[in-house]
Amino acid sequence: MAVDGTYDITVKSPLGDQKSTLTVKTDGATFTGTAAGAMGSSDISGDVDGNTISWKQQMTVPMPMTLDMKATIDGDSVTGTVGAGAFGSFPLNGTRTA
Repeated sequence: MAVDGTYDITVKSPLGDQKSTLTVKTDGATFTGTAAGAMGSSDISGDVDGNTISWKQQMTVPMPMTLDMKATIDGDSVTGTVGAGAFGSFPLNGTRTA
């Protein structure tokens, strides 16, 4: 599927740019993969709707929180948002590397 791949992602957060690598493998209307960054790596899974993926991701630093992630893949580009509850939402962007 068009969204399968590996992406270098940057989230513009109040703590500065948060860089990570996102790997996505779709299976129908769902996907599995990994998100790896400076704070570690975690397995992720979520929903696929056309070329948009969405998932929830746990973070522990600087405080425990569940992030609501949504990303749209257009060719080799990815854009989206990270919802951080009461802290608002932050833009996400990146490019496909594989």
